[in-house]
Amino acid sequence: MTKRTGISLGYFMSAAVLAAVFCATLLAGTNWVLGELKFQGATEVEKSSGVWIDGQYVGFLKELKGSKKILLMPGAHEVVVRQAGYRDFSTTADVGAGRKTVVSVQMEIDPQAKYPNETAQVKISVRPERAAVFVDGQFVGHVDEFNGPGQGVLLSPGKHRLKITLPGYQDFDTEVSLVAHQKFQVKTDLFVAKNLQKEPPIIQP
Repeated sequence: MTKRTGISLGYFMSAAVLAAVFCATLLAGTNWVLGELKFQGATEVEKSSGVWIDGQYVGFLKELKGSKKILLMPGAHEVVVRQAGYRDFSTTADVGAGRKTVVSVQMEIDPQAKYPNETAQVKISVRPERAAVFVDGQFVGHVDEFNGPGQGVLLSPGKHRLKITLPGYQDFDTEVSLVAHQKFQVKTDLFVAKNLQKEPPIIQP
């Protein structure tokens, strides 16, 4: 009886080891076919700009490295970089399997950008602080730029729609009605999204 138990236990241990090796091989193969997209920006304007890949917001430029590096399936990917008061930077990145593709970003001032004569200040106190902030559908920056002492989004008096978004979290939407010289605060935490895509086009470990 003891001998049979020993054989059975040894069999299952061997099966477990083989399964682990098989899974590791699959994971290694998956990582091998992915390519990394790396961004470079010379000034703080570029480094604080928001990045979209294939229409999906992924974060601001200077944070997309290390644990937040962008891994993509091989092929052509549309890249758009946005900053309030600047023209959109657009390009197509050809990502190769197992290779690192570098995108050098240079933002240009938008001469047609308009700024209100009278403003109200909206402080954004939201976690995570790396989330993107949109006002009336336009990207204005990320939360960390608008939550410190003396910081805030300067908006014209009237009604505005605020949206705060970050991959992996539920979007936060609200409407504010402002008067000139008013100071207003939006404070909340984003909730982790429960229904995420099983195979997102952008993979961030």
